[in-house]
Amino acid sequence: MSSLTPPSMSVRDLEAFLHEKIPLTRAMGVRVVESGSRLVLEAPLAPNVNHLGSAFGGALHALPTLACYAALWTMLREAGIDSHVVVKRSYASYKQPVQGVLRAVSIKPPPGIAAEFIEDLKRHKKARMDLEAIVEGANGKPAVEFHGSFVALV
Repeated sequence: MSSLTPPSMSVRDLEAFLHEKIPLTRAMGVRVVESGSRLVLEAPLAPNVNHLGSAFGGALHALPTLACYAALWTMLREAGIDSHVVVKRSYASYKQPVQGVLRAVSIKPPPGIAAEFIEDLKRHKKARMDLEAIVEGANGKPAVEFHGSFVALV
């Protein structure tokens, strides 16, 4: 692992990593606001706005993709595994417009599922995991429901 990717990262370190390795995160203004049992990313509306004054659909897909990616990536780092994570397939269901700060929440997998995934990765040099995230809406209901299939490779 490089010095930028220690086994345990602060939210500030994870944010720096994302901005360095995925430049889109910098352009979107992505901030890591929580990394524990769930991973939460936020981005301001201004750089992600559409012609209607609400969040652009591409940004509403990118942010939960990034939240799931970062949740899986940090889970692997915490397990001491240096691997590449890629998205294989994803889809999003758009429920309502987002008029303010974009906030994506991904729940990290439970320990049993994480352990099985890590064992598969060690044994086969690749493993797949399905993850979900939501982009929170103004009224407490999800504005976007995201589902993605991610692959880790060593």
